[in-house]
Amino acid sequence: MMSSSNCKRRITGAVAALGATLVSMAAAANPVPWQMNLPKGVTPISRQTWDLHMAALWVCVALGIIVFGAMFVAIVRFRKSKGAVAETWSHNTWLELGWTIVPVLILIGLAAPATILTREMYNATGAQMTVKVTGYQWLWRYDYISYDGKPVTKVPTIYSRLAWDSNTARQLDSGVSPWSVVDKETGFHDYLLDVTHPLVIPAGVKVRFLITADDVIHGWWVPDFAAKRDAIPGIMNDAWARVDKPGIYRGQCYVLCGQDHSAMPIVVKVLPQDQFNAWLAEQENAATLDKAARTAEVTPPKPVPAKG
Repeated sequence: MMSSSNCKRRITGAVAALGATLVSMAAAANPVPWQMNLPKGVTPISRQTWDLHMAALWVCVALGIIVFGAMFVAIVRFRKSKGAVAETWSHNTWLELGWTIVPVLILIGLAAPATILTREMYNATGAQMTVKVTGYQWLWRYDYISYDGKPVTKVPTIYSRLAWDSNTARQLDSGVSPWSVVDKETGFHDYLLDVTHPLVIPAGVKVRFLITADDVIHGWWVPDFAAKRDAIPGIMNDAWARVDKPGIYRGQCYVLCGQDHSAMPIVVKVLPQDQFNAWLAEQENAATLDKAARTAEVTPPKPVPAKG
């Protein structure tokens, strides 16, 4: 029979897991207070998606007003208590043509731009930079493949896992409150939203993301980029983004990938192009110096020939 302490511990664990899941769901879209709509985003694709969403919303609102308006008018004006008598005709050809043709035209009007936008979402040609994204249980790996038409070989692989303060706070009996996990510079409450090493990309550059996984299925999603693809072992999917505004953008793994699914946030740091070039050069120099130091450690010194 389960002891009361074990039972309490399991209940606490279940509540903590549910809370982490709910927080991760909220973190996925990185919402703002009283947010009632999609984020407009910072890429051309995200803004086009928002515009199409709003167009569809207003079409639905207009149709709702027409349909429910006609229904309420019929209920009020032609009710039995006012002596209304049902008509005897069975159909009206012009009405039937109208409510058939008009919805078809509306669907065509929405489907045409949606089809064009969907094609553009998958059009990663002409990318100036390529980054390989690999999902693991439970972290992200980023490898810089090419930039500005040249291969990137000296930048070390980035392993991006949940930030250590969030990882400590989410442990049972840690004594650390999740509400205490705050970015010291910005004051942003980043529990389950921050990582050890973000992905760094340049602003104003079309970046292609090659997305895969090494163990189970994950999902790489940054809402502000409108970039969302499954990360499947053995399959290479791709997405792209051209971010116009420098800043910090957050996302989340959106596929339930195991017990630490909620501990796979995505943080992308977008720098102005000149700052990114300086950062890239710094990473390459650091990697070169590190390689030279390691080589010096394993290479024995050459013997000095004796004089005379």
